[in-house]
Amino acid sequence: MIDAFIRTGPLMDPSSYPLWAQQMIKDCQPSKSRVVEHELYHRMRDGRLSARTLRQYLIGGWPVVEQFSLYMAKNLTKTRYARHPGEDMARRWLMRNIRVELNHADYWVYWSQAHGVSLQDLQAQEVPTELNALSDWCWHTCTADALVIAIAATNYAIEGATGEWSALVCSTGTYAQGFPEEGRKRAMKWLKMHAQYDDSHPWEALEIVCTLAGNNPSRALQTELRRAICKSYDCMFLFLERCMQQEQRQPARHQAELAEG
Repeated sequence: MIDAFIRTGPLMDPSSYPLWAQQMIKDCQPSKSRVVEHELYHRMRDGRLSARTLRQYLIGGWPVVEQFSLYMAKNLTKTRYARHPGEDMARRWLMRNIRVELNHADYWVYWSQAHGVSLQDLQAQEVPTELNALSDWCWHTCTADALVIAIAATNYAIEGATGEWSALVCSTGTYAQGFPEEGRKRAMKWLKMHAQYDDSHPWEALEIVCTLAGNNPSRALQTELRRAICKSYDCMFLFLERCMQQEQRQPARHQAELAEG
Protein backbone atom coordinates (compact mmCIF):
# COMPACT_ATOMS: atom_id res chain seq x y z
CA MET A 1 0.00 0.00 0.00
CA ILE A 2 2.43 2.65 -1.31
CA ASP A 3 0.18 5.62 -0.80
CA ALA A 4 -0.89 4.69 2.76
CA PHE A 5 -0.84 7.55 5.27
CA ILE A 6 0.70 6.97 8.69
CA ARG A 7 0.98 10.01 10.93
CA THR A 8 4.43 10.58 12.44
CA GLY A 9 4.14 14.17 13.73
CA PRO A 10 1.99 15.66 16.54
CA LEU A 11 -1.75 14.97 16.26
CA MET A 12 -2.77 18.63 16.35
CA ASP A 13 -0.17 20.00 13.93
CA PRO A 14 -1.46 20.50 10.35
CA SER A 15 2.02 19.74 8.99
CA SER A 16 1.64 16.17 10.30
CA TYR A 17 -0.88 15.52 7.51
CA PRO A 18 -0.49 15.14 3.72
CA LEU A 19 -0.15 18.26 1.60
CA TRP A 20 -3.62 17.76 0.11
CA ALA A 21 -5.13 17.77 3.62
CA GLN A 22 -3.19 20.89 4.58
CA GLN A 23 -4.58 22.61 1.48
CA MET A 24 -8.10 21.37 2.31
CA ILE A 25 -7.84 22.94 5.78
CA LYS A 26 -6.82 26.26 4.21
CA ASP A 27 -9.53 26.13 1.55
CA CYS A 28 -12.26 25.46 4.15
CA GLN A 29 -11.05 28.05 6.67
CA PRO A 30 -13.16 30.99 5.40
CA SER A 31 -16.36 28.95 5.74
CA LYS A 32 -15.31 27.78 9.19
CA SER A 33 -14.42 31.29 10.34
CA ARG A 34 -17.92 32.53 9.49
CA VAL A 35 -19.20 30.07 12.10
CA VAL A 36 -16.68 30.23 14.93
CA GLU A 37 -16.40 34.02 14.79
CA HIS A 38 -20.13 34.66 14.38
CA GLU A 39 -21.71 37.59 16.17
CA LEU A 40 -24.13 35.26 17.97
CA TYR A 41 -21.29 33.62 19.91
CA HIS A 42 -19.73 36.95 20.81
CA ARG A 43 -23.11 38.09 22.15
CA MET A 44 -23.50 34.83 24.05
CA ARG A 45 -20.02 35.20 25.58
CA ASP A 46 -20.82 38.75 26.68
CA GLY A 47 -24.28 37.92 28.06
CA ARG A 48 -25.97 40.08 25.40
CA LEU A 49 -28.08 37.44 23.65
CA SER A 50 -31.81 37.79 24.22
CA ALA A 51 -33.80 35.07 25.96
CA ARG A 52 -35.93 34.55 22.81
CA THR A 53 -32.85 33.99 20.65
CA LEU A 54 -31.25 31.64 23.17
CA ARG A 55 -34.46 29.65 23.34
CA GLN A 56 -34.61 29.28 19.56
CA TYR A 57 -30.91 28.37 19.43
CA LEU A 58 -31.21 25.67 22.08
CA ILE A 59 -34.35 24.11 20.60
CA GLY A 60 -33.00 24.25 17.05
CA GLY A 61 -29.67 22.71 18.05
CA TRP A 62 -31.23 19.80 19.91
CA PRO A 63 -31.69 17.37 16.96
CA VAL A 64 -27.99 17.46 16.06
CA VAL A 65 -26.90 16.98 19.67
CA GLU A 66 -29.46 14.27 20.39
CA GLN A 67 -28.75 12.39 17.16
CA PHE A 68 -24.97 12.82 16.92
CA SER A 69 -24.32 9.38 18.39
CA LEU A 70 -26.71 7.97 15.78
CA TYR A 71 -24.76 9.64 12.96
CA MET A 72 -21.66 7.92 14.32
CA ALA A 73 -23.51 4.60 14.55
CA LYS A 74 -24.50 4.96 10.89
CA ASN A 75 -20.83 5.38 10.01
CA LEU A 76 -19.85 2.42 12.18
CA THR A 77 -22.02 0.14 10.02
CA LYS A 78 -19.88 1.10 6.98
CA THR A 79 -16.75 -0.48 8.49
CA ARG A 80 -15.49 -4.04 8.16
CA TYR A 81 -12.75 -5.55 10.31
CA ALA A 82 -9.28 -5.73 8.67
CA ARG A 83 -10.52 -4.48 5.29
CA HIS A 84 -8.54 -1.23 5.47
CA PRO A 85 -6.35 0.38 8.17
CA GLY A 86 -8.55 3.48 8.07
CA GLU A 87 -11.68 1.42 8.65
CA ASP A 88 -10.06 -0.32 11.60
CA MET A 89 -9.08 3.05 13.05
CA ALA A 90 -12.58 4.44 12.46
CA ARG A 91 -14.21 1.33 13.92
CA ARG A 92 -12.31 1.53 17.22
CA TRP A 93 -12.69 5.30 17.48
CA LEU A 94 -16.43 5.35 16.75
CA MET A 95 -17.18 2.52 19.19
CA ARG A 96 -15.24 4.32 21.92
CA ASN A 97 -16.84 7.72 21.37
CA ILE A 98 -20.50 6.87 20.76
CA ARG A 99 -21.03 6.44 24.51
CA VAL A 100 -19.48 9.86 25.15
CA GLU A 101 -21.91 11.50 22.73
CA LEU A 102 -24.85 9.94 24.56
CA ASN A 103 -23.86 11.88 27.68
CA HIS A 104 -23.65 15.13 25.72
CA ALA A 105 -27.41 14.98 25.07
CA ASP A 106 -27.98 15.03 28.85
CA TYR A 107 -25.72 18.07 29.20
CA TRP A 108 -27.63 19.95 26.47
CA VAL A 109 -30.87 19.30 28.37
CA TYR A 110 -29.27 20.75 31.53
CA TRP A 111 -28.17 23.85 29.60
CA SER A 112 -31.62 24.25 28.10
CA GLN A 113 -33.40 23.86 31.44
CA ALA A 114 -31.21 26.60 32.91
CA HIS A 115 -32.77 28.91 30.32
CA GLY A 116 -36.32 27.70 31.01
CA VAL A 117 -36.45 25.38 27.98
CA SER A 118 -37.94 21.99 28.89
CA LEU A 119 -37.29 18.60 27.31
CA GLN A 120 -40.81 18.84 25.89
CA ASP A 121 -39.87 22.14 24.22
CA LEU A 122 -36.79 20.52 22.69
CA GLN A 123 -38.79 17.59 21.38
CA ALA A 124 -41.62 19.73 19.99
CA GLN A 125 -39.17 21.42 17.59
CA GLU A 126 -41.24 24.53 16.99
CA VAL A 127 -38.50 26.37 15.08
CA PRO A 128 -38.03 27.82 11.57
CA THR A 129 -37.27 25.32 8.83
CA GLU A 130 -33.78 26.73 8.26
CA LEU A 131 -32.75 25.41 11.68
CA ASN A 132 -33.34 21.84 10.47
CA ALA A 133 -30.83 22.08 7.61
CA LEU A 134 -27.82 20.95 9.66
CA SER A 135 -29.48 17.84 11.11
CA ASP A 136 -30.93 16.94 7.70
CA TRP A 137 -27.47 17.25 6.12
CA CYS A 138 -25.88 15.10 8.84
CA TRP A 139 -28.48 12.38 8.32
CA HIS A 140 -27.97 12.50 4.57
CA THR A 141 -24.18 12.29 4.58
CA CYS A 142 -24.00 9.61 7.28
CA THR A 143 -26.66 7.54 5.51
CA ALA A 144 -25.72 7.96 1.86
CA ASP A 145 -22.07 9.02 1.61
CA ALA A 146 -18.84 7.04 1.92
CA LEU A 147 -17.31 6.67 5.37
CA VAL A 148 -14.48 9.10 4.64
CA ILE A 149 -16.90 11.86 3.49
CA ALA A 150 -19.31 11.43 6.39
CA ILE A 151 -16.61 11.50 9.08
CA ALA A 152 -15.09 14.60 7.48
CA ALA A 153 -18.48 16.35 7.42
CA THR A 154 -19.50 15.49 10.97
CA ASN A 155 -16.69 14.51 13.35
CA TYR A 156 -14.07 16.70 11.71
CA ALA A 157 -16.05 19.75 10.54
CA ILE A 158 -18.91 20.06 13.01
CA GLU A 159 -17.03 18.98 16.11
CA GLY A 160 -14.03 21.08 15.19
CA ALA A 161 -16.06 24.26 14.76
CA THR A 162 -18.06 23.49 17.90
CA GLY A 163 -14.90 23.16 19.96
CA GLU A 164 -13.74 26.57 18.80
CA TRP A 165 -16.97 28.49 19.29
CA SER A 166 -17.62 26.93 22.70
CA ALA A 167 -14.08 27.94 23.73
CA LEU A 168 -14.94 31.48 22.66
CA VAL A 169 -18.10 31.51 24.77
CA CYS A 170 -16.15 30.18 27.76
CA SER A 171 -13.19 32.54 27.25
CA THR A 172 -14.58 34.90 29.88
CA GLY A 173 -16.76 34.20 32.89
CA THR A 174 -19.50 36.63 31.84
CA TYR A 175 -21.94 34.11 30.37
CA ALA A 176 -21.47 31.64 33.24
CA GLN A 177 -22.07 34.38 35.79
CA GLY A 178 -25.55 34.82 34.36
CA PHE A 179 -26.63 31.54 35.97
CA PRO A 180 -27.40 31.22 39.70
CA GLU A 181 -24.35 29.85 41.50
CA GLU A 182 -26.08 26.69 42.69
CA GLY A 183 -26.92 25.58 39.12
CA ARG A 184 -24.01 27.15 37.23
CA LYS A 185 -21.76 24.09 36.93
CA ARG A 186 -24.62 21.94 35.63
CA ALA A 187 -25.80 24.63 33.18
CA MET A 188 -22.30 25.10 31.76
CA LYS A 189 -21.34 21.43 31.51
CA TRP A 190 -22.05 21.03 27.77
CA LEU A 191 -20.09 24.15 26.90
CA LYS A 192 -17.19 23.30 29.21
CA MET A 193 -16.98 19.72 27.92
CA HIS A 194 -16.78 20.86 24.31
CA ALA A 195 -14.39 23.72 24.94
CA GLN A 196 -11.91 21.19 26.40
CA TYR A 197 -12.81 17.70 25.15
CA ASP A 198 -13.13 18.57 21.48
CA ASP A 199 -9.63 20.03 21.28
CA SER A 200 -8.21 16.73 20.05
CA HIS A 201 -11.41 15.04 18.82
CA PRO A 202 -11.61 16.69 15.36
CA TRP A 203 -7.89 16.09 14.83
CA GLU A 204 -8.44 12.41 15.54
CA ALA A 205 -11.23 12.49 12.94
CA LEU A 206 -8.86 14.18 10.46
CA GLU A 207 -6.30 11.42 11.01
CA ILE A 208 -8.99 8.85 10.20
CA VAL A 209 -9.97 10.79 7.06
CA CYS A 210 -6.35 10.92 5.89
CA THR A 211 -5.79 7.24 6.67
CA LEU A 212 -8.87 6.33 4.65
CA ALA A 213 -8.00 8.64 1.74
CA GLY A 214 -4.23 8.00 1.65
CA ASN A 215 -1.40 10.31 0.68
CA ASN A 216 -2.58 10.83 -2.92
CA PRO A 217 -6.38 10.73 -3.19
CA SER A 218 -7.99 11.53 -6.52
CA ARG A 219 -8.89 15.12 -7.36
CA ALA A 220 -12.53 14.04 -7.31
CA LEU A 221 -12.27 12.75 -3.74
CA GLN A 222 -10.44 15.88 -2.59
CA THR A 223 -13.19 18.04 -4.10
CA GLU A 224 -15.92 15.92 -2.50
CA LEU A 225 -14.25 16.16 0.92
CA ARG A 226 -13.87 19.92 0.66
CA ARG A 227 -17.49 20.36 -0.42
CA ALA A 228 -18.81 18.17 2.39
CA ILE A 229 -16.80 19.99 5.05
CA CYS A 230 -17.84 23.41 3.75
CA LYS A 231 -21.47 22.33 3.50
CA SER A 232 -21.42 21.48 7.21
CA TYR A 233 -20.00 24.93 7.98
CA ASP A 234 -22.54 26.56 5.65
CA CYS A 235 -25.45 24.79 7.37
CA MET A 236 -24.13 25.96 10.74
CA PHE A 237 -23.84 29.52 9.39
CA LEU A 238 -27.42 29.40 8.05
CA PHE A 239 -28.56 28.25 11.49
CA LEU A 240 -26.81 31.16 13.21
CA GLU A 241 -28.03 33.74 10.71
CA ARG A 242 -31.64 32.60 11.18
CA CYS A 243 -31.29 32.83 14.95
CA MET A 244 -29.89 36.35 14.61
CA GLN A 245 -33.01 37.41 12.73
CA GLN A 246 -34.78 36.92 16.03
CA GLU A 247 -32.19 39.16 17.68
CA GLN A 248 -32.55 41.86 15.05
CA ARG A 249 -36.31 41.99 15.57
CA GLN A 250 -35.88 42.79 19.26
CA PRO A 251 -34.96 46.50 18.88
CA ALA A 252 -37.73 47.05 16.32
CA ARG A 253 -40.29 45.42 18.63
CA HIS A 254 -39.05 47.48 21.54
CA GLN A 255 -39.35 50.71 19.54
CA ALA A 256 -42.88 49.80 18.48
CA GLU A 257 -43.88 49.17 22.09
CA LEU A 258 -42.44 52.54 23.11
CA ALA A 259 -44.37 54.28 20.34
CA GLU A 260 -47.62 52.62 21.39
CA GLY A 261 -46.95 53.60 25.01
